[in-house]
Amino acid sequence: MPRYEFRCRTCASTFEVDRPMSAASDPADCPDGHDDTVKMLNTVGLGGKARTAQPTGTPRSMAPRPGGGGGGGGGCCGGSCGCG
Repeated sequence: MPRYEFRCRTCASTFEVDRPMSAASDPADCPDGHDDTVKMLNTVGLGGKARTAQPTGTPRSMAPRPGGGGGGGGGCCGGSCGCG
């Protein structure tokens, strides 16, 4: 049975509810008795094509390339600026 995560707007706690998919959009009361809750977005199964992981904050164009470096070309301009 699918599990859905909710967040209480009153006390800011999060909690999970197991229910059938047919009841996925039904409201849920907070375990502390509050009724002002919102269903959280489930990110499992969301996403696109897998990509090679890059260090945080590194643009893809600046990421190291296979075979680069070493003075034989392969840098940003093929080695003509001394980058390779």
